[in-house]
Amino acid sequence: MSRFDLGQLVATPGALAAIESVSTYLGRHVSGDWGDLKPEDRRENEFSLKVGLRIMSVYKLKTGVTIWVITEADRNSTCVLLPEEY
Repeated sequence: MSRFDLGQLVATPGALAAIESVSTYLGRHVSGDWGDLKPEDRRENEFSLKVGLRIMSVYKLKTGVTIWVITEADRNSTCVLLPEEY
């Protein structure tokens, strides 16, 4: 179940090279599975859903690579990227 709109979807070359299926992580993100976020960041995401701020998820892949999924506050776009590409 989608908890918010993703808007336009974009992904960096590094993220696309690191993951097999972007849709798996987008699905987790939009459903409220924030991945490997700290508890305080999870609470921030829940607050952000209510007041319209940016939402971020962090997922550590089986390969050890970490990806970020960030939906902008206006919900016009969501980006999948590697932390070093931020």
